[in-house]
Amino acid sequence: MNATEAKRSYFYSVGKRKTSIARVRLFPEGSGDLTVNGRKPKGYFSPLQVENALAPLALTGQKSSFDVEVKILGGGKSSQSDALRHGISRALLLWNPEVRVELKRAGFLRRDSRIKERKKPGLKRARRAPQWQKR
Repeated sequence: MNATEAKRSYFYSVGKRKTSIARVRLFPEGSGDLTVNGRKPKGYFSPLQVENALAPLALTGQKSSFDVEVKILGGGKSSQSDALRHGISRALLLWNPEVRVELKRAGFLRRDSRIKERKKPGLKRARRAPQWQKR
């Protein structure tokens, strides 16, 4: 990060999904660039996941007016994409609270709380029991 980029103002937010955590910085007056963990999104996500992650910007018509810089930890690529979408949505609220209605209607502001259920004793997985034998 160079000196001019350090002085740029941005909107910061955190998005989560399963065990993924996305720390999002939204730079206004940008050119629509997305950087994920210091890499271009095409080398990190599949095209469908990039489209999913940038859906809040497309919904509000701001796709080319923000630069997005993200650091993502944990989880798989799909949950990371959803965490990024959640983080971008929350950062857009800081930029303009009037977009809340659109984002909420699309379901982008809700933190998807579904996580992996823990393994129980005596079972093979969370709910999978060993096969029952009659004799």
